[in-house]
Formats: sequence, structure tokens, C-alpha cells
Amino acid sequence: MGQWLDSITGWLTLNPQWLAVAVFIVACVECLAIAGLIVPGTVLLFAIAALAGSGALPLSETLLLGFLGGLLGDGVSYFLGRHFHQNIRRLPGLRHHPEWMNGAETYFHKYGIASLLVGRFIGPLRPMLPMVAGMCDMPFPRFAVVSIVAAAGWSVAYLLPGWATGAAFRLPLPEGFWPEAAVVAGCLAVVIGLSLNSSLRGHRRTTVWIGCASLTLLIALFIGYHSLDNFDQGLSALVQEHRSGWLDEVMVRITQLGEFKKMFFASAVFTGLLLLARQWRHAVFVGVTLAGAAVINTGTKLFFARGRPEILTDPLTSFSMPSGHASGAFAFFLALAILAGRGQPVRLRLTWMLLGCIPAAFIALSRVYLGAHWPTDILAGTLLAMTVCAFSLVVCEYRRPLPAMSQKTWWLLLPALVAVLSFIALTGTPHALLRYAY
Repeated sequence: MGQWLDSITGWLTLNPQWLAVAVFIVACVECLAIAGLIVPGTVLLFAIAALAGSGALPLSETLLLGFLGGLLGDGVSYFLGRHFHQNIRRLPGLRHHPEWMNGAETYFHKYGIASLLVGRFIGPLRPMLPMVAGMCDMPFPRFAVVSIVAAAGWSVAYLLPGWATGAAFRLPLPEGFWPEAAVVAGCLAVVIGLSLNSSLRGHRRTTVWIGCASLTLLIALFIGYHSLDNFDQGLSALVQEHRSGWLDEVMVRITQLGEFKKMFFASAVFTGLLLLARQWRHAVFVGVTLAGAAVINTGTKLFFARGRPEILTDPLTSFSMPSGHASGAFAFFLALAILAGRGQPVRLRLTWMLLGCIPAAFIALSRVYLGAHWPTDILAGTLLAMTVCAFSLVVCEYRRPLPAMSQKTWWLLLPALVAVLSFIALTGTPHALLRYAY
């Protein structure tokens, strides 16, 4: 495996003109039925994305190629299933490994459209679910819409870390950046590892442990953020080097989703719809989580009074740490993901959490891109949201777990939230662009 990977990356290093083709092909194979189970595409994608970030390809082109490659893999898999139907089981590979097909088929029949979104981030299911969707005659327009949404999130989640790593090694970063980055990464890895381990083992106090771990790391960050100046300066410089006009407009639209007044409105709609559907305990959980994150964020921000980066042409008057956009966005989407995972197996609940973190991470990272926050600001906001969300869930589940909501409730909730968030993202951009111009 290591020698095979070294030979591919070595050849691409000597022939960078083929890197764009490699990103597209590997992304396609990773999402292609049967092949995606055999080829270690995740590791290869990271390595190729790191080469792209070293200066061979811009981020936008890397993500676009990964997105298009993933879509092609999905499409080919879908039409294979549509053409062969049940005879697909006789294809080479599946004939000797029927469990590959059986697992994906069971998952698809149980969760339907949601399986295509969630399964995109589960390695053994990702290349098989589109083929199962075709085999089960899922209408192509519906499959195409879901595939586009899933491929967009997948390309960012799987390519951005590698690309950013390659770019970081290329730039002259401040002395001390890598040790500080290692400390941050190590602490996050410990919290995430403890959370995953306790969740998968089914410990009774998993949520309490997650809340305590997040709170501990948050307090440590509040105490020691001055010691992470090189990390903040270096990562901000790395992001600012890759700004562009069209990406500025995209990021401004994304960052508007986290503005306090607009997030307050979206949160009120979220809670109100749950009350309208008579989901009383769910409404209390969401209301306490969102209100608690907003109140605690405001109080701690005034206490620390940390200044913002000197990048904005029209500096904001409020203080920087913790990021209100990050805490509000993560509280909102984590609460939504927790409700989506009620009554489902542990691995599926964790996948819903991952999906919830993706839009929240976009909103949080847009603040660093636009120069409105330091990286440790959004990290503090994220940990604050995790802490409040965990302890709110503990309180609401003190006597009994929150039950799963009915499909009728979800059909009321999701279209309304999508409409509200879309309206927020598409309004008010010209004025906001003036503030964030560089």
C-alpha cells in the first residue's frame, strides 16, 4: 500500500500537469460501485489534494474536479443498477461478496433518500448506494438532486484538509506555527476520540462526557489563546493568500447565515415549528441550546474583549472571541442533527452529527476567510456550542430519551428551515461586500 501510494504521488510530483486529471479520476473511482470498495481512494485523495495545495492547483479547481468526479461515479453506479436490476448480483466482485450489496440494500430500504446523504460519508456504503438506488428504480431527477448536494459536501470534507495541508507546507509560516498547530490538533483529536469511543461503546453518560471534554478544552483555550498567536497569524495568512472576487461574494452569502439577528430569526422559526408540531421536549432542547449559546457567547466575548484581525476595510466594533457566528451556527445545526438521529443506531447518529457540522463549519470558516475572526475565535465558538448542546441534551433526557420525530414533523420543519436559510443567504450581499472587501 505504502509503496504503491509513493509511486503514484512521486510520478504526479514530477508530472503536475496530470494532477487535475488525477483528482477527477480518483474522486470518480472512490464513488464508483465495487471499485470504491477495493481502491483506497480516501488516502489517495488526501495525498493528491496535498500535492494540489502545494501550488499545482487552486482550491476552487480542486474542489470542482472532486465534485464532478464524484458525480460521475454516482451516475455510472446508478445506471449500472438501473440497467441490470437484480442481475447486478452476478457481476464480478459482488458474486463472491454478497454482503457488500446486502448491507447497502438494507440501508437504502430503511432510510430512503436520507441514506444517500448520510451514506456518502460512510466508506463501505458510499460506492454501493447509488447502484442500489438505480436497481430499486429511484427516479433519476430525485437521485440527481440528492447526489449533487451530497457530492458538494463530500468533496469539501475529503479534499479541503489535504489541500490545506499542502498549502501550509508551501508557505513561509511564522516560527512556532507547527508546534502550536500540533497542540491544537492533538487536543481536538483527544476530544473527538473520547466522544467517538464512548458513543460506539454505548456508555450511559456519553453525552455528559462529551460536554465535560468540550468544556475542559474551551476553558484551556480561554486561558491559553495568547500562546497560539503564531497559529492564528499563520493560518489567517494562509487563508488570505487565496482570496478572490467571486469567492468573496460566496463567503459573504455564507457568513450572513450566522449573523445574530438572522440566526435569531431562524432559531425562532426552528423552535416555533417544533411547538406548532407539539414536539414540546424537542422545542425545549432546541430553545435552551440556541438561547444558551447566544447568551454565554455574548458574556464571554465582553469579558475577554479580544480585538479582531486588522484585515477589514470597515472594522467591526464588537469583540472577537468567541465567534458568535461559530457558536450560533454549530448550536443550530448540531441541534438539528441530534433530532435527526433520535431513535437511530449509534453509527447513523454520528453520521448525522458529521453532516450537521458541515454547514456550520462553512459559516465558521467564512469568518476567518473574510478576516473577521481569528481561527481560535471560531474554535472557541465551536466548543462553546458543543458544550451547551451536550448539557442541554443531558437535562432534556434526564428522565427518558428524546423520541424520534415523525416524518410529518420533518416535512413541516425541513422545507421551512431551508427556505428561511436560503432567503437569509440571498439577501443583503452588496452592502456586506463593502465591509469585507480587501
